[in-house]
Amino acid sequence: MLTQNLIVYKFSKLYHILEELGLDLNFKILFADNVNSLNEKIKNHNIYLIVSDKKYLDIGNQLVLSNTPINISKLIEKINIEFLKLQFNSQSHIIINHYIIDLNSRNISKNNLKLKLTEKEIKIITYLSKSQKPVSINELEKKVWSYQSEIETHTVETHIYRLRKKILNIFKDNEFIISKKNGYQIK
Repeated sequence: MLTQNLIVYKFSKLYHILEELGLDLNFKILFADNVNSLNEKIKNHNIYLIVSDKKYLDIGNQLVLSNTPINISKLIEKINIEFLKLQFNSQSHIIINHYIIDLNSRNISKNNLKLKLTEKEIKIITYLSKSQKPVSINELEKKVWSYQSEIETHTVETHIYRLRKKILNIFKDNEFIISKKNGYQIK
């Protein structure tokens, strides 16, 4: 499991308190007293949360403790909740080619352009992206739609046609989902 890093920024009193409790906490505690030190710590750690006593507009992953004093158990609870939120958000983004898929908001984006997708469109894209070879219509029916029988339907073709049209209209990309003679594929 990756280490969670709590960076206390310009809040030395809190850092010293947490440092004393360090062995009992499930995250590593670091201190930064200036922007350069903060940037260095951010650069060297993947999972981090910055705690400070005031809001800094140019800093992300920030927990501001403006109402102090605070009960230490409440503080630890807040920190753990923030780490859970960060983990949830980091797991919700998938990068496929030059696109970013946000599973939570069901958006696909590229170069500051954003397109809202349906849940089924997200499932189609994520399923296709996991396959190295073209995926047949029958396989998509079974895996994405959970169809069990070999009924005649054009559901898959219709959904992919509409999805490709939406992607073409917003991103001008006619090659994201390609048709092969034995199915569909994302390259």
